[in-house]
Amino acid sequence: MRKFAPWFMLLALCSFSFAAFAQDSDALPRNALSGKHPIHANNSANAHKNGNIPTPHGFPLGVDTITNFTGQFEDHGVLFDGTAHHVWEYSMVGNPPERGGTTVFNAPIVPVSLDLRNADGSPRFVKVVDASSGLCQANQQSCVVTCGIQVPQDASCQRLFSDVTSFIQPFVNGPVFNGLSTYSSSPVPTQITDAVQRAEFGNHARADWHTLLSANLKAPEVMTLLRGTYQFALNADGSCCFFVLIAEDVFNNKLFPQSPAGPDNTSVIGQAEVAGNVTTKDISTFLFPNAYLFDPNTGGCCVLGFHTFDFEPGNATNLPANGNQPRFFVLNYSSWISPGIFGGGFQDVTANSHEIAETFNDPFVGFDGIHNIVPFWKNPAGQCQDLMEDGDVIEDLSKFGSVTFPVTVNGFTYHPQNEALLPWFEFEQNSSAIDNAYSYPNEAILPHLSAPQPLNCGQ
Repeated sequence: MRKFAPWFMLLALCSFSFAAFAQDSDALPRNALSGKHPIHANNSANAHKNGNIPTPHGFPLGVDTITNFTGQFEDHGVLFDGTAHHVWEYSMVGNPPERGGTTVFNAPIVPVSLDLRNADGSPRFVKVVDASSGLCQANQQSCVVTCGIQVPQDASCQRLFSDVTSFIQPFVNGPVFNGLSTYSSSPVPTQITDAVQRAEFGNHARADWHTLLSANLKAPEVMTLLRGTYQFALNADGSCCFFVLIAEDVFNNKLFPQSPAGPDNTSVIGQAEVAGNVTTKDISTFLFPNAYLFDPNTGGCCVLGFHTFDFEPGNATNLPANGNQPRFFVLNYSSWISPGIFGGGFQDVTANSHEIAETFNDPFVGFDGIHNIVPFWKNPAGQCQDLMEDGDVIEDLSKFGSVTFPVTVNGFTYHPQNEALLPWFEFEQNSSAIDNAYSYPNEAILPHLSAPQPLNCGQ
């Protein structure tokens, strides 16, 4: 049983058929994803349904979760059922900007490696062979084959295990968790998501108002996948893996606790919850190594990350007592993105910066049908939504400018994503954000408001 709010995903690329690639089995060429243009994709089946938690204007009432504040604005629009609406409410993480002060969230980072196995559950080994082996198709100079099945096992065979270890330190050192960088919205160096949130409230925020993440590296975990649920591309040296594509339904079942009684060690998130590595007071990240999701039914690809919360009952087994309050574990799945896999500047922490920014602006993903539902908007690329997903507005605008914003930390240049600001969702003609902008840190990529939209943008 999946017990979590709808998840909203950073991007995904245009559909294509994996069967078109000539390499053997489920091995893909390294350039399989290059040149694709990011577009929005989401699974929003429950985005506008009332949750099981009563949520009147104090949000969320009686729920064990992170600190957040609420606000509202007025604008004419329609709800998802077509009824006219003009008062729109939202919640954001932290404390109100007019209060000032610094709110610090514990931010566990759970690194997750991928163990890619044969269909029978045994460890899988592969190697690259050349055309002289007689195993490759006629137009191939080399191909990937599975050891112990197509060729004998030998010392040249490489285990299919995608290890996240080498990405952990650069991920932690980046601008999402490192507060060494300077931004025009802050009088002192800060983290990029704090800078974005300060920018959107402009002069409404006190000078000392900050919302920060305290990175807390946790014990690594492993997600085991059986052949038939994943595809992969090897590194140039034949080792695993340049990237891995995972069937999205399988990934979700492996990631989230499935028992209505509470979490256990059979899922990645459940294992972290039972161990106390992530709690309801945290903003948690599950970091994967170049691991992207695809729909095996349509060939649609590739999700780079999503943010959501895991809902667990107050009487959940394996969790500490909390007065029987429902529990919302606010979290995100984010993949590290190595250079050369995607175009459009999507690399390193692009996915995580997108998901953390959306967590700050929309921590509960509109689950109650009230908070963070906004008037329908359409971005310059034609994407239509009615949620305050500030990363989604920008992610597919590469033909209008750079979607990412370079930030150099200790000699390494990172590529966090630019974000839409609150006044853009409020349809505010004269933006009250920093410099009257609608986006940040690049204030030029979103120069205009969306035109007012009818239900579903008339689509």
